Amino acid sequence: MLSLARRPLSATVPAGNLLGIHLFQCPDAVGIVAKLSECIASRGGNIHSVDVFVPDDKPVFYSRSEFTYNPRLWPRHELHNDFLNLSRCFNAHTSTVRVPDLDPKYNISILASKQDHCLFDLLHRWQEGRLPLHISCVISNHDRPQDNHVRRFLQRHGIPYHYLPTAPGNKREQEILELIQGTDFVVLARYMQILSESFLKAYGKDIINIHHGLLPSFKGGSPSRQAFNAGVKLIGATSHFVTQELDAGPIIEQMVERVSHRDTLQSFVVKSENLEKQCLAEAIKSYCELRVLPYELKKTVVF
Repeated sequence: MLSLARRPLSATVPAGNLLGIHLFQCPDAVGIVAKLSECIASRGGNIHSVDVFVPDDKPVFYSRSEFTYNPRLWPRHELHNDFLNLSRCFNAHTSTVRVPDLDPKYNISILASKQDHCLFDLLHRWQEGRLPLHISCVISNHDRPQDNHVRRFLQRHGIPYHYLPTAPGNKREQEILELIQGTDFVVLARYMQILSESFLKAYGKDIINIHHGLLPSFKGGSPSRQAFNAGVKLIGATSHFVTQELDAGPIIEQMVERVSHRDTLQSFVVKSENLEKQCLAEAIKSYCELRVLPYELKKTVVF
């Protein structure tokens, strides 16, 4: 296994060049790294970082590469075709190439319920340009008044807000599907509704969820209060892909923090919500930077 410590996207890109990212998964074989290097070098590109993983017990090759190149010497459509030929050569399951400064931002929709902390955090990160996203709309089963801070933010930035109240017999899934049509993926920012198997199949793309790390010990209403009253010493948050199994999809990111007898219920909740915000944002960032690949049935490789 070849591995380099995870670091930010390459900060030093020569003038006139662009940064490219390539994510690859294929059956393991001799010469993959050599062919990958040749593909980039033959076009005058230069690899800045590479991370490779091959499990000990399965002949599957995973890699993520960052490289710089001159777009005049390697036009975007030719870059795409070259990596497509590479993927065919090795019968790749996944071969994705992205040029952040050229390619469109990821088009997403955000689903949220009453709690605002994850939703508002994502909106602020988007506003500051820290996430390469276009937010097509926000959908909620909780009605927010026009003067609510979230509604005011969305109105200022021209992002539609759709209030779709749900009931036990009507999750409004068909309407949600229509609203999220054309998105690259969907984010559940504390959306407290279970999406059905038929919904997941109909959408057919990735959905990223966040939940607190108090499960499964503290379920139901007021899990933070339950955990606080139980005197837990460690809290956390988990961001994962949504699957048919509730809160059990492949994990993208997890974060933890210690709490103590000195914490009040208020400080306990603040710490928990901060973890949820950071964990969800980091998972989305990793996804957008092509760091995430499926591994086995319920795992992920996160470079």
